[in-house]
This record gives sequence, C-alpha cells and structure tokens, in this order.
Amino acid sequence: MIRICAIFLAAFCATVAPAETAVNAGGGVVRWLDKVSGETGDIELSRGQSAQNGRLTIQLDECRYPADDSPTEAYAHLTILDRLMDKPAFVGWMIASSPALSAMDHSRYDVWILRCLTR
Repeated sequence: MIRICAIFLAAFCATVAPAETAVNAGGGVVRWLDKVSGETGDIELSRGQSAQNGRLTIQLDECRYPADDSPTEAYAHLTILDRLMDKPAFVGWMIASSPALSAMDHSRYDVWILRCLTR
C-alpha cells in the first residue's frame, strides 16, 4: 500500500502544469471612490494613460487577462499619486476578481480595476 501511494505521489509531482497565457489589453476600466463625499466613478484608460480625480492621478501601466477567460478577470499594474503625499499612494498590481488582495491603503480614496478593454 505504501509503495502504491509513493508511486502515485511521484507520478503526481512529476506532472508539470502548463503556464497560463495572458493577453495584453490596450487599456482598462478603473473605479474610484471618495470615502468622504461618497462620490464614485469609472475611468477608461489606455495603457500608459493617466487621469486626475480629486487629489489623485491614476495611471494604468498595463492591463492583462487570461487568454482563455473573460477580460473581467483582469489584473492591472497601476501607479496612483496623491498630490499631498511625497511618495506614490500605490504602485503595483491589482486583481479585478480579488480587489482586497492588493488594495490601495489611503485614508480618503479607494481605487480598483474592474476589467480590461478588448478593443
């Protein structure tokens, strides 16, 4: 029995899962929330484009989604600047399906990626 389990375990560990391919999109849709005023809105950004909202400048550096899945399964690299801060409020990857996984920690604003643009 132990031998069968060991053979099965060795065969299972030897199989290599193929890497998932991603599609680079030309842009994405970002949603913002002003926690003080309650205002919210969506911004369509092309790759490399930035937009201002209140104190924030939001730049979409890159937007990708799995080749075999919907663009709503996006993950995007964002750079977010607050004009009242010396350093960026956020620089990194955000995942549309799990926004809390890599969230911007800001006292006034929330920003998250909704989806990639496919056009």
